Amino acid sequence: MKVRRWLGRNAIRIYAVLAFTYLFIPVAYTFVFSFNDSGKSNLAWKGFTLEKWQNPCGAPDVCNSLATSLKVGVLATLIATLLGTMVAFALARHRFRGRTTTNLTIFLPMATPEVVLGASLLALFLNMRINLGFTTIVIAHVMFCISFVVVTVKARIAGLDPRLEQAAMDLYANEWQTFRRITLPLVGPGIAAGALLAFSLSFDDFIITNFNSGDVNTFPKFVWVSSLRGIPAQANVIASAMFFIALIAVLVGQAVTGRKKQRA
Repeated sequence: MKVRRWLGRNAIRIYAVLAFTYLFIPVAYTFVFSFNDSGKSNLAWKGFTLEKWQNPCGAPDVCNSLATSLKVGVLATLIATLLGTMVAFALARHRFRGRTTTNLTIFLPMATPEVVLGASLLALFLNMRINLGFTTIVIAHVMFCISFVVVTVKARIAGLDPRLEQAAMDLYANEWQTFRRITLPLVGPGIAAGALLAFSLSFDDFIITNFNSGDVNTFPKFVWVSSLRGIPAQANVIASAMFFIALIAVLVGQAVTGRKKQRA
């Protein structure tokens, strides 16, 4: 009976520990093997070294592929965030013919398998005689990132109290002043969340990129190609660094939000 009571009181905690352990085992493996004193192959532990962290560009093409992924991610995020925010405002604030169809269309890229999207875009580019490369990667990434931005920003707009904007207009603010001083600061967290989500999806994408990249090599493609002969430790270094940068960004955001709540 005591065991059952203890399990009943701590079942959620046990489940949470097991779930987080399952999620973070690959991260821990990647981080540990970034210190592996390996050669071309990084499949077996051969000793501890800091050499790979001191020279993360030591493996051929690893930093070039990382730079390409960052460029694609930033450019695709900027375009998708701008277009997606405008679409979100249009869908949330205006009534027009085809609004329901547009809402359905926005969800299609999110529900369609990436293999189908990648193959469809490849057929489109080939039929239009567009050479595969950096530009086609950006176009493809913008296409599926817009949906996530629209959904995120639209949810933020839906929770916005319209009386705040009405109060600003009553205080003789014009439409631009109301948008800049009231609407944009309130919707800003949703836009930032959509942009971060778009960047992470773009940087991480492999399937659609592999279909439409041609000879351009991104970091996910580099990891996939390297896996055939053993991923170099430098790739683990970069992956670990990206994880910790994202973790620090989340912690800083939570700290800033907590301070704002305390001040309020």
